[in-house]
Amino acid sequence: MNAKARSLAYADCCGRYIEHWDEQPAPDAESLMRSRYSAFVQENASYLLATWHASQRPLQLDFEASTKWLGLEIKDFQVTGQDSAEVEFVARYRMDGRAVRMHERSCFVRAEGRWYYVDGEQF
Repeated sequence: MNAKARSLAYADCCGRYIEHWDEQPAPDAESLMRSRYSAFVQENASYLLATWHASQRPLQLDFEASTKWLGLEIKDFQVTGQDSAEVEFVARYRMDGRAVRMHERSCFVRAEGRWYYVDGEQF
């Protein structure tokens, strides 16, 4: 895939939510999960904090300089209520040359028309 195609895919998938958070929030928890993964890849702390529910939001985020993100796989997406959902995913990355696999079921809530990450259970 060439750089232009990758750029368009980002804009169509996650970029529109990350770059236009105020005007275009993610329409569902799965889209928010994908955009949050992209924000981790970009080390975009402001987007990650803005999309973290206030009840669980950390004061700041620190990123490991040696982390290289390798991919995201959505395993399951379930609407659990009118304003709640869960997304199970596997994210792969390398840290200090070591392969890491993060498997989590994340909880999301919708408040005032916006989806927020609350927390997750890692497997």
